[in-house]
Amino acid sequence: MNWDRIFTIQNETEFNEICLNTFRFQMEHVSIYRQYVQQLNRPINAIDHFTKIPFLPIELFKTQAIIADGYSPEITFTSSGTTGMITSKHLVAEKRVYEQSFRAAFEQFYGKIENIAILALLPSYLERTGSSLIYMINDLMKNSHQPESNYFLYNHEELYQTLLQLKTKGTKTLLFGVTFALLDFIEKYQLDFPNLIIMETGGMKGKRKEMVREEIHELLCNSFHVPGIHSEYGMTELLSQGYSEANGIFRHPNWMKILIRETNDPLTLAENKKTGAINVIDLANRYSCSFIATQDLGKIYDDGSFEVLGRFDQSDIRGCNLLVQ
Repeated sequence: MNWDRIFTIQNETEFNEICLNTFRFQMEHVSIYRQYVQQLNRPINAIDHFTKIPFLPIELFKTQAIIADGYSPEITFTSSGTTGMITSKHLVAEKRVYEQSFRAAFEQFYGKIENIAILALLPSYLERTGSSLIYMINDLMKNSHQPESNYFLYNHEELYQTLLQLKTKGTKTLLFGVTFALLDFIEKYQLDFPNLIIMETGGMKGKRKEMVREEIHELLCNSFHVPGIHSEYGMTELLSQGYSEANGIFRHPNWMKILIRETNDPLTLAENKKTGAINVIDLANRYSCSFIATQDLGKIYDDGSFEVLGRFDQSDIRGCNLLVQ
């Protein structure tokens, strides 16, 4: 199979076909996934639709090397965590697949990267290694043709002046910011920049008291005079992302899909609009596992959009883009 087909999927029939091909490939070549599915003792030959494919618990990325037999990682992404916490590791066999995925999804939701200034206020991510988010933003900055694209660690005055300059020039601008750093910034600076796209990547990282998403977004909207705050749904264990333009409603590219499972029956899918646990199909995860049962809670709607509502209480607080509410 030509794996690059995933990025040109046009309909659910194609999606289902590639899902089943991916499932068979990973059953044969990804030993951890094969062992997990075999323990479920389910008839493999009866799996003829993506809704019947078993989902691997995301916790196994913390303890197991999940990569196809015969492949070595070109890069390893790691999750953040507090001292002593076991972090997830995603062994990525081909960096180019991740690059294809995030470039195509970004362009689908935001347009040509060369036309966008990429600014990043991500101190906690820059101060560690192995962040898939930093890898993505490095690449976006490299492919942006806007000279102002840059990281801003704690130099808020420089960020403020850069934003003023971009507003004056009329340049399309996207600011990635970790939650606590954005809140630190608006304590000193206010800016009327209604066309600015603010991408909140989430998390207080122990720097501030946790707040609900709606409160954070209201503060940011008032400080930048923007109509809404954007968010990314992504994590170390995935090579694809969903995006929300406002109100916490996410959409995903065609090679990704969200399903909701019953919280008390993890092998049963829930109906649309019912709150449950999030399962993710990410076909870009071709050489690890494309079928992941997360510890996130959410719901999906009839148009395929989805909402993230929090996390299971018993699960670790993962250093990603979600707020515990």
